Amino acid sequence: MKPLIGITVDRAEPSDSPEGQYQLGPFVGRSVAMAGGLPVLMTPDPGLALHYADACHGFVFTGGLDPDTPAFGEPMHPKARKMDPVRQAFELALLDALAERADKPVFGICLGMQMMALHAGGKLNQYMPQTHDDPEAHQKGADHPIKVIVQDSVIRAEDAQGHEPIYSSHQQAVSDAGRMRIVAVAHDDTIEAIDGVPIDAARFYLGVQWHPERGGDGPLNLGLFQKLVEAARSSR
Repeated sequence: MKPLIGITVDRAEPSDSPEGQYQLGPFVGRSVAMAGGLPVLMTPDPGLALHYADACHGFVFTGGLDPDTPAFGEPMHPKARKMDPVRQAFELALLDALAERADKPVFGICLGMQMMALHAGGKLNQYMPQTHDDPEAHQKGADHPIKVIVQDSVIRAEDAQGHEPIYSSHQQAVSDAGRMRIVAVAHDDTIEAIDGVPIDAARFYLGVQWHPERGGDGPLNLGLFQKLVEAARSSR
């Protein structure tokens, strides 16, 4: 049996809308399937978080709008685009549950990485156009190199050599990784990857700021999904 990979989804309408629908583009599920996993789209219900944490073998926290930072003690920037509150509550409940299940691998993408950092006590740069000379280098599918700055992460330094194309699209970024470790940075020192070391050196607990589901089949894109699925297969 293929390992079950739980994938977070977004809402097409606000939580209180009677016409609300869940939504997710095809790319993440397709990448999980190509990597050998069975995609499981998770209904964002905080009451289901513990059940998903037990039932699935690995997890992908996907991209989306911006976290509601007052929940983490920081005012929200007026240019921020608030994510659905039920989705945020679900993802925090799921991260809480997974903190007690160190055998379950976790992969955060864009917003997913930011939620992992906030959950670990980190902070965000909430509006990069105010702080970066060239914020467009990170928006609208921009491609830029990354530099791996540690030696023992899931992402290896040699993975980033040769400038494998990446797909970057975000107006916020992690500014403080909290209890997580900074693994890779962009040319302008934007944090591009974080992991759970030294929380648990043996665990796949990785967040990346770019969108590997929209990239190619190299180690920084499909290769990360393959490592996630391999870790999930071992966790069964």
